[in-house]
Amino acid sequence: MEEAYRILYKGGSGEITEKKSRFIADLTPVSTEEEALAFIESVRKKYWDARHHCFAYRIGKDNRTVRASDDGEPSQTAGKPMMDVLEGQQLHNVCAVVTRYFGGTLLGTGGLVRAYSQAVKEGLKNCVVVEKQPGVRLEIETDYTGAGKIQYLAAQEGLTQMDVQYGVQVVFTYMVPLEKAERFQSQVTEKTAGRAVIHRGKDLYYGLAEGELVIFED
Repeated sequence: MEEAYRILYKGGSGEITEKKSRFIADLTPVSTEEEALAFIESVRKKYWDARHHCFAYRIGKDNRTVRASDDGEPSQTAGKPMMDVLEGQQLHNVCAVVTRYFGGTLLGTGGLVRAYSQAVKEGLKNCVVVEKQPGVRLEIETDYTGAGKIQYLAAQEGLTQMDVQYGVQVVFTYMVPLEKAERFQSQVTEKTAGRAVIHRGKDLYYGLAEGELVIFED
């Protein structure tokens, strides 16, 4: 399984004004180039009377598809600085479009670069970014004597408890980072003298979005 990587989980918008020119940034999660192009077209239709709709997108955990456009602005003053912001945030599976309504005053090359960069940063403030981490779901069945020991170990490792069921036995379900899984399993076995039964699920990706655990299928 690959290493952790950051994705745009929930899109958002932001706006700045520079010398009466409006720069409106719209960002959305995308997993294919078709989705990115469809989003760009939807923004064009939404702001049909604007002069420029510049964009940048990065798709895939290996950034297999990367593209940017100045859409009529001077070369390298819009798409590239927008892409630089996305790269600086190490974001994947994201499409950003910045729409400009011209305010009548030329901003110059440096002014455009700053404006398009700042617009994307403003939009990102209203988005949700998630770090997708490789992990595994562990279900641990133990007696009540071992329950406290397992909870202590999990707290020491900073693990996310997904569920706990109390019956004849106590059954904990934890989401465990892949790199910690083997050690945690060994610690549980050792501290419970082998009495705990551990069921290990398949490797997956997970993350925290606004404090909530999210499981990814891919």
